[in-house]
Amino acid sequence: MVKEVKKEIVKKEKAKKPHYVDNKVFLVAMMEWKDEVIEAEAAGDIIPAIPEYIGECFYKIATHLSYRPNFINYTYREEMIGDGIENCIQYAKNFNPEKSKNPFAYFTQIIYYAFLRRITKEKKQTSIKQKMIDNDTLKTHETHDFDDAIYDNTFVDFLRDNLPRQEAPKKKKPKRGVENFIEEDLL
Repeated sequence: MVKEVKKEIVKKEKAKKPHYVDNKVFLVAMMEWKDEVIEAEAAGDIIPAIPEYIGECFYKIATHLSYRPNFINYTYREEMIGDGIENCIQYAKNFNPEKSKNPFAYFTQIIYYAFLRRITKEKKQTSIKQKMIDNDTLKTHETHDFDDAIYDNTFVDFLRDNLPRQEAPKKKKPKRGVENFIEEDLL
């Protein structure tokens, strides 16, 4: 009996461990700020700045999401976090507490998709860099007419041999009209 009571107490203590963002407090802060935004828009004033607490929540959500296994190893993780926070600030006034009482989930989704957009941009840039190296568009040395020596840039050769080959993600063309109903094999 005593062991069972101790187990319940330990479970309750573990359950009381605070999450890095308290969703209830975050919701209240968002509702208060949203009321200020509505009042400012009605009066024709400038939209008020986002409170520091909400900004901290954006930062904590973005930082913790970047620790997920599918985001942790990118070298541009800080840019991903910055993009996520920027998008949260951009779309904060679109949060509607009447539709959802979960601002944590709303802003986590915004940050998640900001991360994916940054990864796509960086992969595209890597592909462009790789194409530049492969096509030898990097002019790394100058020669004169009377100079017969052969100059070689070992760094460019190293990059050409060792950079991973990544193709830029290709955009799919939307299907129009009858193409919506025809399968790919028939085209």
